[in-house]
Amino acid sequence: MTVIETDAVVVGAGPVGLFAVFQCGMVKVRCAVIDALPHPGGQLTALYPEKPIYDCPGHPSILAADLVERLVAQAAPFAPVYHFGVTATALDPESDGRWRIGLSDGTVLLCRAVILASGGGAFAPKRPPLPDLDQFEGTSVFYSVPRREALRGQRVVIAGGGDAAVDWAISLAEIAARVSVVHRRERFRAAPVAEATLRRLAAEGAVELVAPAQLHGLEGQDGRLDAVVVADLDGVPRRLPADVLLAFFGLLGEIGPIAGWGLTMEGNAVVIDPASGACSRPGIFACGDICTYPGKLRLILTGFAEAARAATSAFAVVHPGEALHFVHSTTAGVPGPL
Repeated sequence: MTVIETDAVVVGAGPVGLFAVFQCGMVKVRCAVIDALPHPGGQLTALYPEKPIYDCPGHPSILAADLVERLVAQAAPFAPVYHFGVTATALDPESDGRWRIGLSDGTVLLCRAVILASGGGAFAPKRPPLPDLDQFEGTSVFYSVPRREALRGQRVVIAGGGDAAVDWAISLAEIAARVSVVHRRERFRAAPVAEATLRRLAAEGAVELVAPAQLHGLEGQDGRLDAVVVADLDGVPRRLPADVLLAFFGLLGEIGPIAGWGLTMEGNAVVIDPASGACSRPGIFACGDICTYPGKLRLILTGFAEAARAATSAFAVVHPGEALHFVHSTTAGVPGPL
């Protein structure tokens, strides 16, 4: 068993968790970071790395993967220790006031403060109930788009009616050989501007709308699709030539062991004091989508502000009795490794 001592443990390496590492470094709090994924970025890299983000301050538009890359670089001067591909399985108090966090790989982390930044938890895509689906997953059937360019010249069928389905249909219309959008209703659940753009592209022949209809079956062999079979509301089948099926039916979230850590919860979110970021157990703080309080806004920029608050509060736990003299980064600069 490997035991690692640090000042604080950040649970979650999504954008808010990465910024929490930076903010902790600015107040001289060393961090270890835990994430179940094999890489940083959380949902941004796992689900839509090439999707633009429009509400990140200072960036009229920035790709999700680029934002993650810059957040990692921003935290790098503080030499955080990342533990990827593992989960926190246990949280227990030590007699000296520290927290003992057991990881799924057998590692134990000892820390003074814990910052939860795990978003909505571990996500799994909602899979369509199609025969032989598993034979095509990962080769022709996908639930996210890791690389937009990989779909150039492909015949793409997109199933779903939300923002992800509509946004990717608009984007792939520029490079795919064919884009068909299958939705069980005639109206979509996407942003009105995006839906209007999709319908314009359909009128121009750049996208085919197949609605109302539902997925019915897959045709192909050796994991490679030849066609996606859909059926209308009367059950009449139709064959759509396809190389790739993108299924955007949403995600199933599970916050995992955190639910059993004795924290006050509302649904799948941890209740915090917005003035401090503190949870109901001392020394534990939360930021981002994992936390809730009256007036909470589920935005990345809100999570960034909550991360700064949590880091400042963690300072008092890690360095009890020391006064924190807050100084703007333009004056203090960025200190080196802690």
